[in-house]
Amino acid sequence: MKKEIAAAVCCLKALLAPRARLDPEKTDLFLERLSVALMEKFSGHWFPENPSRGQAYRCIRINEVQQWDPEVLRACRESRIQMSQLELPVNLTLWVDPGEVCYRIGENNPPFSFATFSNPDEETLNTSPGLDSAGLLVKLQGQWLPQIQEQHSNS
Repeated sequence: MKKEIAAAVCCLKALLAPRARLDPEKTDLFLERLSVALMEKFSGHWFPENPSRGQAYRCIRINEVQQWDPEVLRACRESRIQMSQLELPVNLTLWVDPGEVCYRIGENNPPFSFATFSNPDEETLNTSPGLDSAGLLVKLQGQWLPQIQEQHSNS
């Protein structure tokens, strides 16, 4: 679950990075608080043997019609960021499932697979012992930030 949440947070960072007018410390605090909120929410709703079970519960939605995702709101509040400062894409859906993180921008567009993991019930990547979620996020950013930024610069 840790690596999928780190990938989801990395995906959100990539989506807000080119647009958001936030200082880096506030951005990092927001992402840290969001990671904690998602870990708490997904605990007890994570089923590696059946990844689609609980998928709607683990879906993060940001759009004009529905209220923003409660964990995103909580992370904003705890990091003293206004929602409008994030400037995330309108109609963003992010699915965080065992083994895969996907996202979609817009209601009629296909989803992009942002990250896949071959062993969804394994909690760590092949990294040094004791790697915490912040260390995992740094490792994943180097791998996926360029990928997502390239996808959206071409669209």
